[in-house]
Amino acid sequence: MSQFDFDLFTIGAGSGGVAASRRAGEYGAKVAICEELRVGGTCVMRGCVPKKLLMYGASFSEQFEDAAGFGWEVGAPKLDWPRLMAAKEAELDRLEQIYMRLLSDSKVELIAGRGALIDAHTVEVAGKRYTAKHILIATGGWPVRPPITGVEHSITSNEALELEQLPARVTIVGGGYIGVEFAGIFNAAGAQVTLLLRGDNVLRGFDLEIRERLGEEMRARGISIETEVEVRSVARDNGGPLCLLLDHGEMHETDALIYATGRTPNSAGIGLEALGITCNPDGGVVVDERNRTSVPNIYAVGDVTNRINLTPVAIAEGRALAETLFNNNPTVVDRRDVATAVFSRPPVATVGLTEQQARAQVGEIEIYSARFRPMKATISGRAERILVKLVVDKQTNVVLGAHMVGDDAPEIIQGLAVAIKCRATKRDFDATMGIHPSAAEEFVTMRFPRPDE
Repeated sequence: MSQFDFDLFTIGAGSGGVAASRRAGEYGAKVAICEELRVGGTCVMRGCVPKKLLMYGASFSEQFEDAAGFGWEVGAPKLDWPRLMAAKEAELDRLEQIYMRLLSDSKVELIAGRGALIDAHTVEVAGKRYTAKHILIATGGWPVRPPITGVEHSITSNEALELEQLPARVTIVGGGYIGVEFAGIFNAAGAQVTLLLRGDNVLRGFDLEIRERLGEEMRARGISIETEVEVRSVARDNGGPLCLLLDHGEMHETDALIYATGRTPNSAGIGLEALGITCNPDGGVVVDERNRTSVPNIYAVGDVTNRINLTPVAIAEGRALAETLFNNNPTVVDRRDVATAVFSRPPVATVGLTEQQARAQVGEIEIYSARFRPMKATISGRAERILVKLVVDKQTNVVLGAHMVGDDAPEIIQGLAVAIKCRATKRDFDATMGIHPSAAEEFVTMRFPRPDE
């Protein structure tokens, strides 16, 4: 008989924690998982899923506009925001029940409450202590706001997903994934949207050409993007609109202020310090390639490690841990060439190196890019242009990166991610027949590299 209550105790029932716990349970391990909020974590309950559902709902406004060019007579459409939010909540409830059933089917015990480490083999939840041979920290991340006067009048992405009414004016601080996605949602829903950026453009860290193209498209849709600006303070008088004091002395008025300036690892207050578990200055739990912390039997996966903060990466890390511990199959996650998408309007997707990264790491490269008007826009009359781009190692002909701005970009880049993972060359792309007519075929029909500037 084991000296522990469980073989694995997981703190946090988000994507990574659930993936690890389910697979461990399927391999016969005795597993428990605790969660203080909703089962499903950030992605399912407070991020990717609800955000994309709202994007789908809001984006019908654009589709109604396009329909007129194709001969449809459509009356003046009107979005019922509370109805959309209710539909979103119903779907989240359904998904949570599915996650709970999946845990149960894998014989994982679900314990409600916040987990905290007592020692290397003990976790306390809601006043009760449990022992485990292995412990997994999968507590994810949490949005942060700056310590400025009046910041309590602002909200984060968590609250933005639960707004009961659509604000007439929305101001978003931050131009990363979350900022540009919410800008697209509220803009499409009919709000007047302003994006305030500390830097010079949206999506810092992405390919420069991609960033410029998305910024152009967002402005064309009516989103105001103010660059190199910071909010100094926020005020609200008598329940009226918010008044923002900007760093150059300007005043900006809005009805809702959303901070999308980043997330921090959710590692505070769970007992890491007392056990001597090493964390980075940003709070990210330090782990090795097999997700082991500085305490040998305690592991961490997902956003709490603050490495590649993407749901599929957390899931892969969780499954790799279960394979290693409970299936005699030591597994290390390959974090090279991880594809990602931004569900902005239009969406962005990318895999591999940016042009700037390739020039710094490889040296001589070739750039193939094309900008073109999608077929749908020729009749709808929408002034929109898609950008596709390949980054190629000039010496080996290997495709190092693929990037796209435009409808269906995430669906297209997912397929190209396989090719790049397999080290496909530009000659392989050239030898591949395109699907016509499609935007995707541009990736296999670009013949000449862009002249070096």
